[in-house]
Amino acid sequence: MQIISIDKETISSLPVVHFKGEIHLIDSVADVNRAVAFLSKQKVVGIDTETRPAFKKGQHNKVALIQISTLKECFLFRVNITGIPQSLADFLASPDTLKIGLSLHDDFNALHRRSDVEPKGFKDLQDIVGDFMITDLSLQKIYAILFDQRISKGQRVTNWEAPELTAAQMQYASIDAFACLHIYNYLISGLFNPLNSKYLHEKPEEIETGHEEN
Repeated sequence: MQIISIDKETISSLPVVHFKGEIHLIDSVADVNRAVAFLSKQKVVGIDTETRPAFKKGQHNKVALIQISTLKECFLFRVNITGIPQSLADFLASPDTLKIGLSLHDDFNALHRRSDVEPKGFKDLQDIVGDFMITDLSLQKIYAILFDQRISKGQRVTNWEAPELTAAQMQYASIDAFACLHIYNYLISGLFNPLNSKYLHEKPEEIETGHEEN
């Protein structure tokens, strides 16, 4: 059986991707309303969230940042400051704009700690890539397979509730949302032929353990 996958060593040798579009930091309700008015006109966007890491067992923090991106602009909603105003809640619950994310179950769980909004119009890349023989499910690996670039994870466990986000944090957050959209657009465009991927290989045969399943 042929599959497409990439190892960590190969990823580490790839150049780092940078979001070259415009980044908008949204930290007031007025800014939320203006950003949502723009995003509501888009047919499809990329989306991701960031939550302050928890280092104590049983601790769960609320989502701090919601990133929503087009190919040229990314909006970073600091919901730990603004909460989730009605305009943003309506956008997240609207089926009119397709929102592309990855591992959305985790995002929804984090979102529900801050709001009772029921997200609609979402599509998870993990439900799509299998149709293209890609077995890796992390955003970093999928992006590397398709574009030969590495998404840096250096900012993942930083403080997303800090009084001011650093340039590195904003770049990292923007890339994740942008990457979801970029991957989706590329896959549905028909330009990607799995059989031509340099990461296509035979799936290793499973090792016989000699144990029978109960």
